[in-house]
Amino acid sequence: MSARDLLLVAAGYLLGSLSFAVLLVRWKTGKDIRTEGSGNAGATNALRTQGKKVGLAVLAIDLAKGWIATGVLAPWVLPSLIPSAAAPLALWCAPLCGIAVMLGHVYPIWYGFRGGKGVATLLGAVLGINGWLLLPMLLTWLVAVIVFGYVGLASILAAVALAVAIAVTSQSAPLIAFGIVSMLLILYTHRTNLARMRTGTESRARRLWLFGTRRGSA
Repeated sequence: MSARDLLLVAAGYLLGSLSFAVLLVRWKTGKDIRTEGSGNAGATNALRTQGKKVGLAVLAIDLAKGWIATGVLAPWVLPSLIPSAAAPLALWCAPLCGIAVMLGHVYPIWYGFRGGKGVATLLGAVLGINGWLLLPMLLTWLVAVIVFGYVGLASILAAVALAVAIAVTSQSAPLIAFGIVSMLLILYTHRTNLARMRTGTESRARRLWLFGTRRGSA
């Protein structure tokens, strides 16, 4: 890839590095969300520690970051940067921008490389690439939360569903690579959730969990 292509991917990373969970909570309360709740700078922790309004705002903005990277930067900016002779490289741009914006969200350069877990940003990136791929992700997430009650596990399984859906429906190497890398990144960012599940200390979303009403509300 040329230097211009790398600059576009870098722009996706820098966009992802804008942690609105940190910014909104700091503006609202003066606190660092990474010292609250689970310590994660993402929508779930914002929802649990700051309430619905802040949580939903963070979710919407994180989704928008992913969509802008793959749905705006890649298709609108790239054609003016890559000559027609290198057009095949354009197939890699949206997937690479999607991975870059996720990495920026997880490891934000502006905030000491301590960010969120990348799920909402992944959803936005997938929306920009192919909105239909959200369907298996969201269905898998919902079923997993209802059956198991763990948001972290549901997020991991949703990323697995994305990788499988791409592998089954597409022969595009860039898209398949995007699905695999995204799945591995989500698995890695949720490693502490998996550890807590093994020890029985992971909290459940009892209002969504099928068996939660029998054991009290969340």
